[in-house]
Amino acid sequence: MGDNARKPVPPVAVLAAEAPARMKPSIYPEPFASRMAGRVKRPLGDLFGLTNFGVNLVHLAPGAVSALRHAHARQDEFVHVLQGRPTLCTDAGETLLAPGMCAGFKAGTGNAHCLRNDTAEEVLYLEVGDRTPGDEATYPDDDLRAVQGEGGWRFEHKDGTAY
Repeated sequence: MGDNARKPVPPVAVLAAEAPARMKPSIYPEPFASRMAGRVKRPLGDLFGLTNFGVNLVHLAPGAVSALRHAHARQDEFVHVLQGRPTLCTDAGETLLAPGMCAGFKAGTGNAHCLRNDTAEEVLYLEVGDRTPGDEATYPDDDLRAVQGEGGWRFEHKDGTAY
């Protein structure tokens, strides 16, 4: 295509609920990926070419979870509930959230977290995270560890063997 090829121009604005959903529902290996059934992520930041942080609009159907309970070594995370009443699960226990509530998770603290929809209503929230390279994630409830490299995330058992 040469130098005259045009790069796609990011939109000026979009209706978040109509943004395309992530093509692959989960990057976890099995048996963990299937546990993400009922979760739909719409990567909003990517639509605008954002590279320093990511923003996702996340939908949790009744009974769904946001992720395996995890803690990041280098990347901060933040969630803001827009609709529904998810349960925030952290090392401190369970906290019922409501629309308008938010929570943040500082990198390197080891405080593992996830959201769980225990209700019969849909949950909708914004998820924001930085994209600091070289991150690692630990999963205290599962035999899983994630290491971020040049090719993306690599998943291992806690003993270091690959999935």
